[in-house]
Amino acid sequence: MSANKESLGRTVGVVLAVCLVCSVIVSGAAVGLRDIQQTNAMKDKMSNILHAAGLLEQAQGDILGTYNEFVEQRFVDLSSGEFVEAPSEDYDMYKAAKKTDMSVKVENSNVGFQRRAEIASVYLVRDDAGDVSRVILPVHGSGLWDLMYGFLALDADGKTVRELIYYQQKETPGLGGEVQNPAWQEKWDGKKLYSDDGAVALEVKKNAGAENPYAVDALSGATLTSNGVNNTVQYWVGESGFGPFLKKQAWRS
Repeated sequence: MSANKESLGRTVGVVLAVCLVCSVIVSGAAVGLRDIQQTNAMKDKMSNILHAAGLLEQAQGDILGTYNEFVEQRFVDLSSGEFVEAPSEDYDMYKAAKKTDMSVKVENSNVGFQRRAEIASVYLVRDDAGDVSRVILPVHGSGLWDLMYGFLALDADGKTVRELIYYQQKETPGLGGEVQNPAWQEKWDGKKLYSDDGAVALEVKKNAGAENPYAVDALSGATLTSNGVNNTVQYWVGESGFGPFLKKQAWRS
């Protein structure tokens, strides 16, 4: 009996020792890889911004260098439309949206989220002469299955769309997932955000027609995803989103 107890004790001891060693290895690997993961996430974000800026091919593998040369991140108080200082060195508008003291309630439930940050990031793209050539706005809103995140790139006039790049979505491949299809992305180029009276006019709808400056063809077989894109764009370029900023065109001052 004592021998069995001794054998069981040794077995349990070996198991605990192995578990301890494995946990140390896993923890060490997680800590060691954290910086690499953060760097890769940062480069991926920069790549998507450069894509929206029309500079991804020009980067030719030098994502960081091209981004630092042509892209400037600024911060905007969405209620006033004015540039402001970053609330903190590592400020993230999506994390801020989860804090009641840094966000406001969203009245339009069609966009799929309940709160948005008071201060948002914007990205100014400058040409070789140092003039702003594009303004890139981070946007997000509901799809069929979950929120979709992207960048809306506008001309320096703040009214003309150049790119809508979705970099995070969980839509059905071949249907809603076509938001990342280059052929559909090209349909946004040159579309106008506002009518002559300043109202948001751009929409996603069936049979929009390429000649219509205020409409983009909906995705075939993906009505709910298309509606989500429509609601997202209209919200973020409207008065509750970047509308005040786009009207003031603070980047020109």
